[in-house]
Amino acid sequence: MNIAIVTGASSGMGREFARQLAKKLSKTDEIWLLARGREALEELAIELHHERTVKIRTIAIDITDERKLARFAEVLMIRNPRISVLVNCAGMGIYGAFEKQSRDEVTETVRLNVLALTQMTKLCLPYMKKGSRIIQLSSGAAFCPQADFAVYAASKAYVYSFGLALAKELKHSGVSVTVVCPGPVKTPFIDHAYGRYGQMNRLKKMTMAKPEKVVRKALLDAKQKKTLSIYGLPLKFVYRLTKGLI
Repeated sequence: MNIAIVTGASSGMGREFARQLAKKLSKTDEIWLLARGREALEELAIELHHERTVKIRTIAIDITDERKLARFAEVLMIRNPRISVLVNCAGMGIYGAFEKQSRDEVTETVRLNVLALTQMTKLCLPYMKKGSRIIQLSSGAAFCPQADFAVYAASKAYVYSFGLALAKELKHSGVSVTVVCPGPVKTPFIDHAYGRYGQMNRLKKMTMAKPEKVVRKALLDAKQKKTLSIYGLPLKFVYRLTKGLI
């Protein structure tokens, strides 16, 4: 059985990855959608069933919970699928000074963006063969430290570094890794991130991208086995600028 897995599939970038994968994966038997929100997952599953005949499996799970992640590992072991695509989209971030953020907010950001992503990759990798693809959702915030976004930017710098290193390690196996580093994207993440402590600056608002365009490029780059996917000229300029400063 060939499957694709998308974490954080209930909204935002994860939801868009699920939509586009459902149209593109002609040889995939099932797409497994993972997120905490069961209702949102089921709504998406109904939508995708109208798109094509691929089977959609929804799994309501908090991937920061070690016990639930262990149960998911058991499901993989029992079903023993071939994972053709893994998209790690689950993530969060809170804008504002580090000292003003609660301990729970900081801990949850690190657990989800860093630990859960790493654990999901570790669990899924044994079921991936030559031609399989891993897509890790990082951010343009990974390119340099960001005041008032300190923990989020640091967590995405981890995803960026981990993804590029893993791509080199797996090159001989035929499993490709693509790290997606978008700038601001028009998703519910923006409202959540900036809702409590401030507003997005004008420059970020001007360069905000549509999720469908970012995902379309990310999937194309992954298909071409590129290790880095950056959407838009402004962010490509930032990447080249910060790379020159390192």
